[in-house]
Order: sequence, then structure tokens, then C-alpha cells
Amino acid sequence: MIPPHPVRHHPDVSGPGHLTQVRDRRLGAHAALSEAGLSPDALLEIPTERLDVAAGRDAGARVLGAARRPTGVFCANDLLALGVLQSLYMAGVRIPHDLALVGYDDIEFAAAATVPLTSVRQPALTIGARATELLLRELSEGTAAHQHEHLVLQPELVVRQSTLVPH
Repeated sequence: MIPPHPVRHHPDVSGPGHLTQVRDRRLGAHAALSEAGLSPDALLEIPTERLDVAAGRDAGARVLGAARRPTGVFCANDLLALGVLQSLYMAGVRIPHDLALVGYDDIEFAAAATVPLTSVRQPALTIGARATELLLRELSEGTAAHQHEHLVLQPELVVRQSTLVPH
């Protein structure tokens, strides 16, 4: 999350609003703002129709056109963040000196970007193992005896150069 400096808008490149993960990440962003003592107005949402690099480039152009230059942008996924990075880089914005950038999913290309991207990594192996365990349990117990289980697994912030200013 963006540290509370002078109150500025911090764009959230969010993706399609009908997707659960987009809605959940927006709720998380509002919770983080509240914990930092900032108003929900400090978040400028930049919705996109898709979650791909081209949509990220378009969102990056909208970040560049914002009335006030933000100090940081976080994106609903790494593909959007990589597109934002391309737009900002081509416009001469220095990441992270001028603006910090964070993605989500920690795809392989995040670490290999021109400016390696800070990203949130989901525990993919644990997700797969737990999903398999739940499915096998449901198959062995039968649907009549099955009870749904709600699991919450913690993601991990992988900090790279897109949010670290070299000393």
C-alpha cells in the first residue's frame, strides 16, 4: 500500500468490476486506506474491460493524464501492471523514483520486466493441494454428508525494483 504522504490520489487499475477478485482487491484497498488513516477518496479507480497488457497500456495513459500525478499505482494483476509500466516508461516516468508500481499474481514476466515488478504472490501450490484434498473428501463422503469449507490463504508481497528506490 502507498505510504501516507501528502494526500494524493493513488490509482487502482482494477479490471472488470463483475469479477470477484477485482471486487475483493478493491475492498482490500479501501481497508488499507482506512488503516492508514486515509479517506476512500484517496483511491482513484481506473477500471479496465480486460486484464491484459493492452488494457494496462490504456490505463497507463489515463494515469499520465490524471490531474494530479500519483505517487503509486497498484493493479489487479501483473499483466495490467506490465502494460502500465510500458506506458509510463515510454513517457519518461522513472519507476520507482517518480511513481511506485505493484501488480498481483507474480507471474514469471513480473521479475523479468525492464523494471522488475513488485507483485503479490498467491500460494499456488497450497491452493492446488487444498482444492484436491477438498475434492477427494467430497468424493469419498458423498454430496449428502459434504459441508462446504471456507479457506483463506495468505498471499505474499514480493518486493522488487518497481517500489524500491536505489540508494
